[in-house]
Amino acid sequence: MKRAEHMKKKVQTIKTILLGSVIPVLIVFLWWYATNHGSTPESILPRISTVISCFVELVRSGELKSDLIISLTRVIEGFAAAAILGVALGTVMGMSSTALKIFQPTVTTIRQIPIMAWIPLLILWCGIGELSKIVIIVIAVFFPVMVNTLSGISGTPLEYVEVAKMYKLNRWKTFIRVYLPHALPHIQTGLRLGLGVSWMAVVAAELIASTSGIGYKLSYARTMMKSDVVIVDMIVIGIIGILMDKILSVVFELLTPWERKRRERG
Repeated sequence: MKRAEHMKKKVQTIKTILLGSVIPVLIVFLWWYATNHGSTPESILPRISTVISCFVELVRSGELKSDLIISLTRVIEGFAAAAILGVALGTVMGMSSTALKIFQPTVTTIRQIPIMAWIPLLILWCGIGELSKIVIIVIAVFFPVMVNTLSGISGTPLEYVEVAKMYKLNRWKTFIRVYLPHALPHIQTGLRLGLGVSWMAVVAAELIASTSGIGYKLSYARTMMKSDVVIVDMIVIGIIGILMDKILSVVFELLTPWERKRRERG
């Protein structure tokens, strides 16, 4: 019985991979056809072999590695700060109706401002150094983390809260034993969304105002009409984003084994 279930899951996994590969394979085929049998100029869309050679050269020179380290360092610093702030404020607003009334109007208003609109102001305030990049990431990540945390905390069944009051648990123990277990899936969703947004935000910030990082090199390559470098950087940005999401998912699975067991039973 277990062997049959294992085989069924294996077949389902293979099927999922094959279906997910259809569009990427189609894109690669159209790319190959356009550059080998079409009239697309190399400066607009380079051949696949040219892009691969460019990737190998960037790796060998260490240029790609140094750019990624700079950008990832900014993401880690900004994401960590925003995650702490977002979870903290979302928890406070979810557990206190007074705090919700105080913060919600202001937070809702600020959340409507696109992240790109913050960049000119932050450049004026912080310059084009590291601080402006970190602040942009914090702003971008804070809202999805805070909103999802608030949703998880405020959605905790009232019966559980009443039981905690009956046992005279203080606010901290009530949060740890009642609110947090219920809110963890929501917090995870917020952190995953925030991590993706942080990667996009740092690239956007580096595109506009920076002298280092993967976003800066992307902008510089565009200026120099190096389309192969542009495509390599874009592909690497996408792959790194996927890897970060997967790593965060694995971390949460390790921290919440009961959630994995619940999904398996379901």
